[in-house]
Amino acid sequence: MQKRPWRTEFFSTFAEELRKQEPPASRVLELGSGPGFLAYHLLSALPSVHMVLLDFSAAMHELAKQRLGPLVSHVEFVEGSFKNPLWIENLTQFDAVVTHQAVHELRHKRYALELHTQVKTLLRPGGSYLVCDHFVGPNGMSDDQLYMTVDEQKAAIASAGYHSVRQVLLRGGLVLHHAN
Repeated sequence: MQKRPWRTEFFSTFAEELRKQEPPASRVLELGSGPGFLAYHLLSALPSVHMVLLDFSAAMHELAKQRLGPLVSHVEFVEGSFKNPLWIENLTQFDAVVTHQAVHELRHKRYALELHTQVKTLLRPGGSYLVCDHFVGPNGMSDDQLYMTVDEQKAAIASAGYHSVRQVLLRGGLVLHHAN
């Protein structure tokens, strides 16, 4: 948070986008949930939401549990890696899937399309997919094998079969897209 203080603006924008969803999102999956910063913000802003936090690290889940405090009663923790093609097994439908600074953890941008396609199978009709990650280019990152340009991100999400993909926020080397 100290390195990228504008992340809270992204967290607020995630909450705004979920708040606008019709019908309201009640079941949300977060991919690469880490220590629970986004989950804390979403659960505080949207008290009727139940979240499933997916992360490969048990240690990150422990940090998230500590951060969430009493909000943890609205959370299910799933240990797994979205780099594993079978990560979606045993997961049911969600009103929304969110991810913040995690897609690049696939370790090469060519894997993003498969991830976005898998996420689509988990969304109920009309559900939202909110994807925020670093981008390559001016004011962004330099590794064009790991990170995508803003346009490449939008194209990869659209290629996964979403009806609409729109850029919601671009700031500090991060971009947030909303897909339905």
